[in-house]
Amino acid sequence: MSSKQELLNSLREKGFSKKIVDAFSRVKRENFIPRNISAMAYEDTPLPIGHGQTISQPYTIAVMLSLMDLRKAQKVLEIGSGCGYVLALISEIIGQNGKVYGIEVIRELAEKSRKNIMDYENVKVYNKNGAGGLEEKAPFDRIIISAAIRDIPEKIMGHLKNNGIIVAPKGSRFEQELIAIQRKSKSEFEIKKKIPGFIFVPFVGG
Repeated sequence: MSSKQELLNSLREKGFSKKIVDAFSRVKRENFIPRNISAMAYEDTPLPIGHGQTISQPYTIAVMLSLMDLRKAQKVLEIGSGCGYVLALISEIIGQNGKVYGIEVIRELAEKSRKNIMDYENVKVYNKNGAGGLEEKAPFDRIIISAAIRDIPEKIMGHLKNNGIIVAPKGSRFEQELIAIQRKSKSEFEIKKKIPGFIFVPFVGG
């Protein structure tokens, strides 16, 4: 079994920034997974969280956080927020003056994640379908979609601020590439980066 320190060292060796590694250091992954697999909390692998869903591999999350280029005091939306682990990591990076919103369509996971992130006053979870984004809190500095999606809905793209970035695993059900897109103007979007070779659980309801 890997220790937390081994995972942090691995993320450092892979070149992730201090603010990302520090966030992983401060958030206890064991609090976000079922108790019967808590011994595996710091394995660099996805783990089941029930209802056919998983908590993503720490390396994969770190790549997505890197692509998001998070800054202090930003407003961030995660669609497919699952157990709340990524919400907690984002909160650590953007700080208390930032705001983090999660959308989780599976009611039991949304309820569980609310308990998991009770200590984070700047995080709020909504139990709803994420395909329409979160109109009432838009626009956002950053949006992350944490489930495999063929195409990013236009409505969600429209919820980005100018210069905002959206990160998502885009592709077929069996393999996706992580894609980072920046909004340049009302109608112009630029692909900043694509990283192939990822597999996420499918987007539910989109």
